[in-house]
Amino acid sequence: MIGLAIDTCLDACSVAVWVDDRVLAQRSEPMRRGHQERLAVMALETMADAATAFSVLDRIGVTLGPGSFTGLRVGLAFAKGLGVALDRPVVGVGVLEALAGGAGDGFVVVAIDARRGQVYLQVFDGGHPLMAPDVLSIEAAAARLAELWTGGPTTLVGPGAALLAGVLPQARLIERAAPDPGAIARLAARVQPPFPPPRPLYLRAPDARLAEP
Repeated sequence: MIGLAIDTCLDACSVAVWVDDRVLAQRSEPMRRGHQERLAVMALETMADAATAFSVLDRIGVTLGPGSFTGLRVGLAFAKGLGVALDRPVVGVGVLEALAGGAGDGFVVVAIDARRGQVYLQVFDGGHPLMAPDVLSIEAAAARLAELWTGGPTTLVGPGAALLAGVLPQARLIERAAPDPGAIARLAARVQPPFPPPRPLYLRAPDARLAEP
């Protein structure tokens, strides 16, 4: 299986090409804005690095969020457009699950700073989720961790991990700003059909509001 993985949900624009469970090429550039200008170019460059034509792709993987409202829509729109053009399936990958990739098989807490005193949170143990992705106040997230943790090695990972460092003081801290594109590729490769239509995972309403008439 040959696939293309895309991520624009957080503060990076990332692309990877994989075959089976092996990443052939990947690129990732830190950025808070401007994903729409770089994504198509990076996809072309990464495909060239992998010496792979778009026509041989079997599927496209894309992160669905949570994250930047604008950013995740950029990646999802690009992936869907490419899927239509190539007549290939598009499979969604959660950002929190992708951030957990490479963090080990123990108790892994993934946190993204959602601003306004909140975090996007998901907890894994042995690679299996203990909860669905959620948006919680830092206090509520701390209470959730205390409820779920049963002891043993613990890792806090993600761009909001430091906000919870005091909850489990012995935990290893990995302040990863965005998922590794290779982790996204591996997760996308494991998704089995039938593939549900990829939809953005927002978890909360956008900050922007329509002006009053």
